[in-house]
Amino acid sequence: MVQQYQSPVRVYKHPFELIMAAYVRRFPNCPLIPIFVDSEVVKEEHSDDGATVFIERRCKVEADAPRLFKRMAGVDYLYFIHKNTLDRRERALHIEVVNETFSNRVIVHEICNYTVHPENEEWTCFEQTASLDIKSFFGFENAAEKLAMKQYANSIKKGKEIIEYYLKELEDEGVTHVPRWSPPQAPPPTAMFRVRINTIINTHNLRDLSRLKSQSHSTDKLDADYIRRYLGDLTPLQESCLIRLRQWLQETHKGKIPKDQHVLRFLRARDFNLEKAREILCQSLSWRKQHQVDFLLDSWERPQLLHDYYTGGWHHHDRDGRPLYILRLGQMDTKGLVRALGEESLLRQVLSINEEGLRRCEENTRVFGRPISCWTCLVDLEGLNMRHLWRPGVKALLRIIEVVEANYPETLGCLLILRAPRVFPVLWTLVSPFIDENTRKKFLVYAANDYQGPGGLVDYIDREVIPDFLGGDCLCEIPEGGMVPKSLYRTAEALESEELRLWTDTIYKTASVFKGAPHELLIEISESSSVITWDFDVCKGDVIFNIYHSRRAPQPPKRDVQGAHGSIVSPATNNMQLIDRSWILGQDYSMVETALTCKEGESVQGSHVTRWPGFYILQWRFHCSPACSTSSLPRVDDVLASLQVSSHKCKVMFYTEVLGSEDFRGSMTSLESSHSGFSQLSAATTTSSQSQSSSTVSR
Repeated sequence: MVQQYQSPVRVYKHPFELIMAAYVRRFPNCPLIPIFVDSEVVKEEHSDDGATVFIERRCKVEADAPRLFKRMAGVDYLYFIHKNTLDRRERALHIEVVNETFSNRVIVHEICNYTVHPENEEWTCFEQTASLDIKSFFGFENAAEKLAMKQYANSIKKGKEIIEYYLKELEDEGVTHVPRWSPPQAPPPTAMFRVRINTIINTHNLRDLSRLKSQSHSTDKLDADYIRRYLGDLTPLQESCLIRLRQWLQETHKGKIPKDQHVLRFLRARDFNLEKAREILCQSLSWRKQHQVDFLLDSWERPQLLHDYYTGGWHHHDRDGRPLYILRLGQMDTKGLVRALGEESLLRQVLSINEEGLRRCEENTRVFGRPISCWTCLVDLEGLNMRHLWRPGVKALLRIIEVVEANYPETLGCLLILRAPRVFPVLWTLVSPFIDENTRKKFLVYAANDYQGPGGLVDYIDREVIPDFLGGDCLCEIPEGGMVPKSLYRTAEALESEELRLWTDTIYKTASVFKGAPHELLIEISESSSVITWDFDVCKGDVIFNIYHSRRAPQPPKRDVQGAHGSIVSPATNNMQLIDRSWILGQDYSMVETALTCKEGESVQGSHVTRWPGFYILQWRFHCSPACSTSSLPRVDDVLASLQVSSHKCKVMFYTEVLGSEDFRGSMTSLESSHSGFSQLSAATTTSSQSQSSSTVSR
């Protein structure tokens, strides 16, 4: 497995030329890195005008490994090839490092770049990427990989310290300014220079420098100081995981990505395992998009019953600046609320609390000047009794916990449970298996009045904001609760028949796509030049998206949903096949768009301007990897795999809309549907111009 590292942008508040003067002092050896024994220049070339310098060094590094490793490898030192390309004209340094020792077993590739800060030409930016691929190492590949990554992480930490050390050394010597390079008075002919420069630097390095210059002005990169200010102290490898996951989201969502704080929560929830974090984050983003959770605070109106009887609310902040939420669960008539409102309203209430918590964390980060990504919850259990263990109520609680755990990880900083009665262990036994282990570690339980003593509430909350009902002097504006009148109860039949609309009522539909069984959606167009728009996410597997036209109506339309300019026939099940197997492509139906291959996790938006009336079929088809289609003869493994339906199943979540020709005014950007919103957890949302027939894949 290839291990990768990507650094944030580290900023030196010094000019580029001064940084270069400090950089060259780390050669031929550096006392701050004891394992860096020596280096020798094996090649050095300069352009005729002195603007470009290429230096290749052979670096000798002590093998800082256990004695057993050294004996097996038969070496005490490792050698690396270190290539520097300095462009004084563009004020950029490109560094490339590869290993010479064990190059047939291990591949190490590191690239570093120093460039001028895009907003302040007196500052210098530094970026670093690296990859490690251990193909074989005497049977100790995993151990060698862990050892190498650990040492590399340690050397990364020292990188900035080394530059600052030599900057201080220059300052002590009285060197605080290095003039910029300027061309000589009589520059050589351009043609001669070009010939000469091509002999010095290969095309690859020049392309890197050009790309580096354009990328240095990108606003999508993360600055190391920004990470410390808004995200907290992260190790180099944790920073790398955040940046790589963020880059993957940018490629698949075209800039419509969650804020960095939210991405970091999912990484922390999976101990910075990149693949696991990406999986749960994508599932959560699809859930938010499908159920329009981003608009919950602005669109949902709390029923009056919740205002009167839901005994919870936000109350100042704790000692660490985290928002404080207080829930007087013992005073809440959970049975009455479930009977009167149903599980749906209670779930929306809890989601709105979490959405408000995210907003308050951002606000407190700005107010206190340090990263705050979670909140503290204080739960008062005085009054808790067997009534709270009513089975439908516990069922609703477990469902709510499941949703919150999946979509709001690492948002709870501390949970203080006060005045826990004897019945509490029963409730805890029921709900604790559904709570993540990392979350359970944040629970603190106080029985009776134990919270008033040492190690109690005052260790977490300032005394002046302790609520009055807990013995403090601060007035807490939280409803007193009480029993919900039975006259407001809904009938048992109504509650049993109720489905969670949060899961079922959505403008997005889901469909399963199987190998040999595509999902097809029929759209009837009565007027040419109408516009079919679509927005879909590939939740599982890879699919091929096609659009077909036919003048004949496919046979099994099940249900019609009438629209102003056409009708969308939506199947009753989540997989529907409409194209008859006897139909011939080119005779009975035709393809009107080029087939589009869509990978798992991608979001696809596009549109098609119809040329003829008739029936249009949107098709999602299972996509086999090239390895699966190299042979026409079935293998034993393929036959066995075909018996497992899940191995040949894809899932898509889609929304389609038909717009009339009178609504079309040239640019397709004017047709962006207001329903098709991406997550407002995103710091920015971008749009792209499209032609009259286009499909935009977020990659």
